[in-house]
Amino acid sequence: MKVFKEIPKVIPSTPLLDKVEVPSDIRSFSILELETLANELREFLLFSVGQSGGHLGGGLGVVELTVALHYLFHTPDDNLIWDVGHQAYPHKIITGRKNKINTIRKKDGLAPFPSINESEFDAFGVGHSSTSISALLGMAVASKKENSNKKHVAVIGDGAMTAGMAFEALSHAGHLKPNMLIILNDNDMSISENIGGLSNYFSRIWASKIYKGIKDSGASVLKPLPQAYHLARKVETQMKAMVAPGNIFEELGLNYIGPIDGHNMKEMIDVIGNLKDFEGPQFLHVITKKGAGLDAAEADRIEFHAIGKINAVKSTKSPKKKYQDIFGDWVVDMAKKDEDLVAITPAMREGSSLVEFSKKYPDRYFDVAIAEQHSVTFAAGLSKENKKPVVAIYSTFLQRAYDQFIHDVAVQNLDVTFAIDRAGLVGEDGPTHSGNYDIAYLRCIPNIIIMTPSDEQETRLMLSTGFYHKGPAAIRYPRGTGPDSEVSEGLESIEIGQSRVVLEGSLNKIFLNFGALLHEARDVCEKLDFTLIDMRFVKPLDKVVLKKYLKNADLFVSLEDGSVAGGAGSAVLEFCSEENIDIRSKIFGIPDKFIEHASRQEMIAECGLDSSSLEERIKKYCKIPSS
Repeated sequence: MKVFKEIPKVIPSTPLLDKVEVPSDIRSFSILELETLANELREFLLFSVGQSGGHLGGGLGVVELTVALHYLFHTPDDNLIWDVGHQAYPHKIITGRKNKINTIRKKDGLAPFPSINESEFDAFGVGHSSTSISALLGMAVASKKENSNKKHVAVIGDGAMTAGMAFEALSHAGHLKPNMLIILNDNDMSISENIGGLSNYFSRIWASKIYKGIKDSGASVLKPLPQAYHLARKVETQMKAMVAPGNIFEELGLNYIGPIDGHNMKEMIDVIGNLKDFEGPQFLHVITKKGAGLDAAEADRIEFHAIGKINAVKSTKSPKKKYQDIFGDWVVDMAKKDEDLVAITPAMREGSSLVEFSKKYPDRYFDVAIAEQHSVTFAAGLSKENKKPVVAIYSTFLQRAYDQFIHDVAVQNLDVTFAIDRAGLVGEDGPTHSGNYDIAYLRCIPNIIIMTPSDEQETRLMLSTGFYHKGPAAIRYPRGTGPDSEVSEGLESIEIGQSRVVLEGSLNKIFLNFGALLHEARDVCEKLDFTLIDMRFVKPLDKVVLKKYLKNADLFVSLEDGSVAGGAGSAVLEFCSEENIDIRSKIFGIPDKFIEHASRQEMIAECGLDSSSLEERIKKYCKIPSS
């Protein structure tokens, strides 16, 4: 494997890679040529991501594995699934998308993750972790029912393997026993310590057709002799336990092989080449390095998980704090005041800005790995015993713990604060990571308060408000930076359900804002003479203010950075119905469709939520002539 000191700034020479239009082009290559191709692919990946920005570390780690899989399997006829998909850039490059890879994550460009709508080589759409084995099992069972010879392969990372869904699927696979291959891409830590050369030696033996034949024929001979059969199985299990961590997978009914070196092309070709023809579910443990082939990425896997453009112009101004940093500062400050505060995150320490907290309060910090369901019920248990948990979680990932939110937190009215990051339109990660739905799916749950801050200071105030509240509280804030409002260092709160009048205009036209688009709302209200109210709370609504302003108005419009269907505007309409308030209304928010990847601002414009679009839409609705 060729190692690079820096990301190339000039497009590299890649003569072998240039010949690859589709994976079938590589199936006549020699091992040496495949190794050369891997070096060229890695260099091109470095260059292309350096130009476009995007996920880098995971892709660098699976270059050899990607080449080996497409060499051995007849994709797209055979199914290849990449769990999460952060590592799928090399896959995209050698499946006909090389010339478009610089458009990845951009509006109208390649999707950030594998997508069935983009390529026939993307066997299943992914984005969230730990779904691959379940999907693969479904495909393999369907093939079995059709007596198809189609092959099925999933690549899942060691992080994704921590999720319960992955083990549920493994257990089911061991029961159903279809022909399928699961590859554990272990790029962080081994499940247990391996014993170097001996481990590799036995891995090759166990993956050999000779061993498989002996094992199967021996089993058929010994099965009528229960004592001898069980003794042989016990000896085999003990031998494997000496050199490899496969017992748990064997007990689930899978044939465990590994670990093997995921950067050794020949070894992978040999092992996977045998495994692909084995009967039943196979589990291959592959050791790789995240960021492999770039010195800096190998040294700092977190920093190089995803990168921006290397030639991007850097501002000379002091960077504005992101909303996540407002949370990170607040949780440290509140922890100083209240020793019962504990912070929980499902594998998002850096993304949720909990690094400082984890250093200052290591005994009060819990990273539960990719286990969103567990994180919520764990928080419920802590709360039941009088701790005050704060769960820092992305909006899109909270969806995975919806039952736990209702069953374990809300029904029992437990004191848990949810800091919901990446709410609304998230930008380049696309629809799988959208935070559009949290208002709609939380609003229907009893016992909860829901807050929508409009800037950094409001975020801090609402975090304190939610924390002091004796019950479930959700504070949803967007990705990135806000309007750069001045943020206090205090821990003050606001009254539950209290809105604020931001701009006094015509009392006949009321603009209700929920969340981070207040700046856009203000621009429109100033031009069209609306009274602007920042509602702050979706639940409970400020009914006093709504009655005061809506009873005598002719029109209200509402704005939210969430789904129109079931959202905050719907809550206001329900209130008007209850109070018999007959008023014209217009609800602005994210429409009932998936918004494809683009920058957050481009997404806002596509949804018609930027100030100029809002102005024109309101004028059209109110039949106000455009100037």
